Amino acid sequence: MGSRKEKITKFIQMEEEDDDELFLVIVPAILECLNEEKRLEHTSEYTSAKKVKEILEGHENWCKSEFRMKTRIFKETCNYLRHEGLLRDTRGVTIEEQLGMFMYMISHNASNDRLKKAFQHSGETVHRHIRVVFNIIPTLTYRFLKLPTSNQTHPKIATDPRFWPLFSVLFFSQNCIGAIDGTHVPITIAEEKAPPYRNRKGTLSQNVMVACDFNLNFTFISCGWEGSTSDAGVLRSAISKGFQVPEGKFYLVDGGYANAPQFLMPYRGVRYHIAEFQRRSSRRREYADHKELFNHRHALLRNHIERAIGILKKRFQILKVGTHHPIESQIKIPAATVVFHNIIRCLNGDENWLDHQPTYIPESDHVDLPQGDDNHQNDVQSLNLQDHAANVLRDQIAMQMWERYNQSRA
Repeated sequence: MGSRKEKITKFIQMEEEDDDELFLVIVPAILECLNEEKRLEHTSEYTSAKKVKEILEGHENWCKSEFRMKTRIFKETCNYLRHEGLLRDTRGVTIEEQLGMFMYMISHNASNDRLKKAFQHSGETVHRHIRVVFNIIPTLTYRFLKLPTSNQTHPKIATDPRFWPLFSVLFFSQNCIGAIDGTHVPITIAEEKAPPYRNRKGTLSQNVMVACDFNLNFTFISCGWEGSTSDAGVLRSAISKGFQVPEGKFYLVDGGYANAPQFLMPYRGVRYHIAEFQRRSSRRREYADHKELFNHRHALLRNHIERAIGILKKRFQILKVGTHHPIESQIKIPAATVVFHNIIRCLNGDENWLDHQPTYIPESDHVDLPQGDDNHQNDVQSLNLQDHAANVLRDQIAMQMWERYNQSRA
């Protein structure tokens, strides 16, 4: 028995010695980790404040490249946001930095990680301030997208004999105030929610409806509709949610919409696109009848919406690629680009310099998207019921055009 007790005692002593040795190894390692200074992620002296300051005080091309607008316009936009209380300087991030991060993001499709590196802020700080700007987009949309209210005919119509007075208020108590079209913007969404967003090209997109005036300012936008939704379906939904055309006014639309007194479309089955008329070899254009003449002049005016969309996507190429923002932010991205497009034009900005800017988003990343509906799918019954009145109005305008056209040739 004594021998067995000695063995047990010896075993316990050996275990205690092993525990002591383990303790002597682990504790110093833990203390070393606790005492080790945390390695900073953002160690560059080129801080966000310095970056934005250098851009705004440097060559004009820097601001055009990074923020897609001239320096003067960027500064005036910041002053407006500050004066209106829409954005505020925080302890670590000025309004200039906040807007700079947002404009850089929508101009370059910059991810959160890329913004962290470019502006030397934590991911949480970048996310928080990008979200703050996204949150004011509805307010800016309300302020800077306005339907025309004047009863005066737009100078583009009033000063051009091809359109005056046939698209004006004088003849038919109607007044053309702009054009409407749909444009697809890529969207990234969970696979189980993706089917409605799959467009006829097989890619994922939202169908965005926009309206513009003849100054290339956007007057309305409706975002977030699934890519499988027709242009006319988006218009119907917009109307049901409050979009109204002022009494006595109408927009020009293409063949993807129903013909209605408020939305005048070209004649079907008749040449329409501008390029089809430009291919004619004769120096003096000849038209087969009043329908061809109407379609050509309708196309010349409606081309404003195509130009506006083209400028928008050239300035903000994020509209051509998929992003990984939350879905609610993805839906706001088209509205954000339209708002800043209007602000730029409101401050007498231009877009001619965009043709000379390098492409920061490779074309290989661009998503293949539909160009819009070519034909109305008769899926909007409320608009289909108005086609007779719209056909009468269109015929009256076309015949008046035809009569004046023949008089000018006599």
